[in-house]
Amino acid sequence: MHLGGLGDACLSESVFLSLRNHFGNNIVAVGTKRFFRLFPADYFLRIHGVESRHWLYLFSKEPTDIRWKRVIFIGKDRQGDLRRRWQEISLGPMIFIDMYPDKAVSDQHSAFSATSDENENVHVEEYQLAQLAQFGIEAVKKEIPRRKSPRVILYPEKGFEKEKWEPEHFLTLYQSLRSKGIQTHMLLPAGLKVDMPGTLSIEDLNDVRDFFGEGGIFVSNDSGMAHLAGASGLLTLTIFTDYDPRVWHPRGANISLKRGKDLLSCDTIEKIILDNL
Repeated sequence: MHLGGLGDACLSESVFLSLRNHFGNNIVAVGTKRFFRLFPADYFLRIHGVESRHWLYLFSKEPTDIRWKRVIFIGKDRQGDLRRRWQEISLGPMIFIDMYPDKAVSDQHSAFSATSDENENVHVEEYQLAQLAQFGIEAVKKEIPRRKSPRVILYPEKGFEKEKWEPEHFLTLYQSLRSKGIQTHMLLPAGLKVDMPGTLSIEDLNDVRDFFGEGGIFVSNDSGMAHLAGASGLLTLTIFTDYDPRVWHPRGANISLKRGKDLLSCDTIEKIILDNL
């Protein structure tokens, strides 16, 4: 079981790899199908979407006769309700991997705090891998070789729940890089329209992953797409507002900037890009 968004799934890849190495190709994955399918096919025996009615019994309080050899749960369960339910359907002791340290979230989300101070600044990948030892599972970190390419991918977003570096800055950066002859792409998220030629909108995440496979530098706010870019081998230049980049930066080669701490201007970002091409 993995209950998390795109970024959470990408940050958990090393745990998927470690579990595959330990249990072999015998793991049935239940979660968001389109996220699981981004990873190597041999990680999982089968993949199921948790939104299917077939899996309603997992979240029901009604008794069920269904049993699994062992349930592995990667997610958040502060009150332990899911663990109690799923231990009932797990013949062996359930494996629970806490997805991230609670003290690592921003102030407005820190009403709960179940972790110790020593985990406050630990990156999510390391935090998850450290938990495997208690179950006798060897932690294996998935190495991500950098895919170098003389191209830049910009990914602007509008802020809703999180503040964002504004799309207008990405447009300025796009025009400046193109004027210098840099191969630059503007990848647009769903719901954002930009009146500019040459922009891209790719809906299927597998197609996005293939596009990222050509390498380059990916510039964005803290987002699930940044984590997919990092997992795909791109150098990610990530702008953080609410969250601690030491904990949440994308895997692989990453340059993290924090609003309110680092100098953020189009000229500054452009210099970092040109220095790393």
